[in-house]
Amino acid sequence: MKLRPVLAVALAAALLPFAASAHKSWLLPSQTVVAGEKPWVTFDAAVSNDLFHLNHVPIALDRLSITMPDGSRGTSANGATGKFRSVFDIELTQEGTYRVAMLNQGLFASWDEAGKPKRWRGTAETFATEVPKDAPNLQVSQSIGRVETFVTRGAPNTTALKPAGTGIELVAKTHPNDLFAGETAEFALVIDGKPAAGLEVEIVRGATRYRNAQEEIKVTTGVDGSFRVTWPQAGMYWLEAATEDERTSVPQAKKRRLSYVATLEVLPQ
Repeated sequence: MKLRPVLAVALAAALLPFAASAHKSWLLPSQTVVAGEKPWVTFDAAVSNDLFHLNHVPIALDRLSITMPDGSRGTSANGATGKFRSVFDIELTQEGTYRVAMLNQGLFASWDEAGKPKRWRGTAETFATEVPKDAPNLQVSQSIGRVETFVTRGAPNTTALKPAGTGIELVAKTHPNDLFAGETAEFALVIDGKPAAGLEVEIVRGATRYRNAQEEIKVTTGVDGSFRVTWPQAGMYWLEAATEDERTSVPQAKKRRLSYVATLEVLPQ
């Protein structure tokens, strides 16, 4: 199976925390809190070296998932993919909070074929027909990644924020569209819907291209998966966590790699 270049990048992005790479995946909304009659928000989707600067590759739009304020599935408009980014628009037809995510789920396999290494990426559905069952030195891993952000029209609500129960997800004890510089926000991470204890969370303010240090904030989740962060200043922030376990859904896969990324806007007081 040969993947289109952009899709291959989107799948590979789920593995970035486990590689020696400076590349970061992200979704960036033009604004996170809006008002008015059915306003629009534009989003960039990319993988870059600098936050949130377009200098590497786009993320494919076929993994886009939009959850409306009432919990239903939403749709995007005007989607396009260029050299460095994908873009799309969402019309905010409902009041409340929207969850906008890129969902990456895939399998990665390697084996020996005719004395040469063979590699494959794909889905659980195509695995059985595209990977030889008796392949020598067959090694399979599973990945589940989520890259997301949140936007709110009018008064915020929490229906769209309910965890789906797969992979790493954020539980917003402080609403993600109610963040202010100098204040402390509280969140929690769950894995498959259960508290994720002992996960390291890295938080980086954007515009890293224009400063010499990342100035990252690192915290570790408690036994109930919770963590707190005090925002040093206003801006767009990138939040990331990753881990691996052996709770795969495919018998041949021995390892499962999980990653989570969110873009959060912190407003001035």
